[in-house]
Amino acid sequence: MYYPEELVEEIRMKNDIVDVISGYVRLQRKGSSHFGLCPFHNEKSPSFSVSRNKQMYYCFGCGAGGNVFTFLMEYEHDTFQEAVRALAERAGVKLPEADDSPEARQKESRRARLLSASKEAAKYYYYLLRRQEGEQGMKYLTGRMLSKETIHKFGLGFASKYSNDLTRYLKQKGYEDELLQEAGLCTIDEKHGTHDKFWNRVMFPIQDGNHRVIGFGGRVMGEGTPKYLNSPETPIFDKSRNLYGLNFARSAREDNMILCEGYMDVIAMHQAGFGQAVASLGTAFTQGQAGLIRRYTKNVYLSYDSDGAGVKAALRAIGILRECGMSGRVIHLEPYKDPDEFIKNLGTEEFRGRMEQAENSFLFELRILERDFDLSDPDGKTRFQQEIARKLCGFSEAAERENYIEAVAEKYHMGYENLRSLVVNHAAREALAARGNRPVKATGKKSASKDGGRWAQRLLLTWLSEEPRLYDKIRKYITPGDFTIDLYREVAERLFEAIEQGSLQPAAIISQFEEEQQQREAAALFHTKLPELARDKKEREKAFHDILVRVKTYSYEYDSARMGSDLDALSRAVAGKKALEELKKTHISLD
Repeated sequence: MYYPEELVEEIRMKNDIVDVISGYVRLQRKGSSHFGLCPFHNEKSPSFSVSRNKQMYYCFGCGAGGNVFTFLMEYEHDTFQEAVRALAERAGVKLPEADDSPEARQKESRRARLLSASKEAAKYYYYLLRRQEGEQGMKYLTGRMLSKETIHKFGLGFASKYSNDLTRYLKQKGYEDELLQEAGLCTIDEKHGTHDKFWNRVMFPIQDGNHRVIGFGGRVMGEGTPKYLNSPETPIFDKSRNLYGLNFARSAREDNMILCEGYMDVIAMHQAGFGQAVASLGTAFTQGQAGLIRRYTKNVYLSYDSDGAGVKAALRAIGILRECGMSGRVIHLEPYKDPDEFIKNLGTEEFRGRMEQAENSFLFELRILERDFDLSDPDGKTRFQQEIARKLCGFSEAAERENYIEAVAEKYHMGYENLRSLVVNHAAREALAARGNRPVKATGKKSASKDGGRWAQRLLLTWLSEEPRLYDKIRKYITPGDFTIDLYREVAERLFEAIEQGSLQPAAIISQFEEEQQQREAAALFHTKLPELARDKKEREKAFHDILVRVKTYSYEYDSARMGSDLDALSRAVAGKKALEELKKTHISLD
């Protein structure tokens, strides 16, 4: 549905971007911006910037950027309309009634079609489980002691043994092969043609936080491989930013979430009354999933398998949770392997007891680490204590680090001052090593940027967005026509117009672009890194002047190269050369 620009802008202004993104990403203020770990790619050092002044975000690592609408579109995979509706609800803004006319339905988006196909597939799998074809699947589920109510709640189903069964059904419903392939429901190849992605498997529909089916997991019946098969990445399914069971867990009345490894663990725990259980989707736990949990709670219990692989996965998850500002506690399941097995044998109350006794995640890490050292040997004991000191240096907050030094010293009988001294010495060595490893600056002439003119255009747009008062000093020399890329020119037109009207809002300019990729690229134009300059005013003025000359020079050269094919290019080139010559001789003050 189309929403008027004025309404979209009202919704954007009522949703402060720092407040919204803080629900997904742990942000820390640095100067005028907030920084955190980017939710769109894995990173160790924060390069994800959120500006309250500009009402925009930008990642200097992967280039993701935009306004509050773009963020929801990228993170939640929402359409623009869905992002508008979600933020309108958050801000209490009433939207006009949706257009339900036949014409509007005909314009249903590709994403809506993918969701529709996935929903139909889930309904068909659900139907087959209760037919003769699904008898083996139902026998498996009831054998795992799942009730009919639980099977119904999670929409469990069955994919028949015929490799084109679902495809034939959905094609009869009007879905074309290409769309089914895009939804991850079928595969198309020259040898076999179109065939189902899943067959002869118990099916676990994967739903997003709004109960929309976005993918599937399938458990094979018999000896087939792989044992578990998951939907591929699709426009509606991103494994790294979804969690199995979250659609139910998000509304559980608990102040924590329980993180498991598999679908059956989640289902069994929900059946036992632990409605806050979730699991990653056939892959290792990710920062995106941690950010998703953080929207609802900062308290996470890890209920991973008790074998070696489960311990390894738990250690990795603990690190990710800590990076995202959450505390984790580890539930011990011995003598059983997983929570499903534990609950079947010892019951719900015993599991609650294990939750109350759950181990602090850092102390769990140390206990596992301890296995690698011979503490009866003085050398082994020293190396273990040095490793403890190294890990304690990972706490950036002084108060938190001191608390852990105290707790660890008491647990391992090390003496508080002794351990603290180890930590301080290790931190000092790390700092010296870091200084010694800094790259030496290259000497000689700087290599010219491959697209220096375009880069200068980006620098100028960023500089003007941060210091719009400078526009009056350069408008005589620079126009939107000097920006040689269509998107840059459009942004310049809107930026200059907004400055002239005294209504500059970079985030509002982003909203005027319909495509998500355009929004992302436009955001980058407001977040290009400006030159690192001395505080000296002359240095800054020289850098600004150099950028202006570079933009004008590139514009002149661009028009000159097109004089033979573009009738207007000649007049632009002549005017451009005159303005360039004047600009070179003009001093522009930044006062």
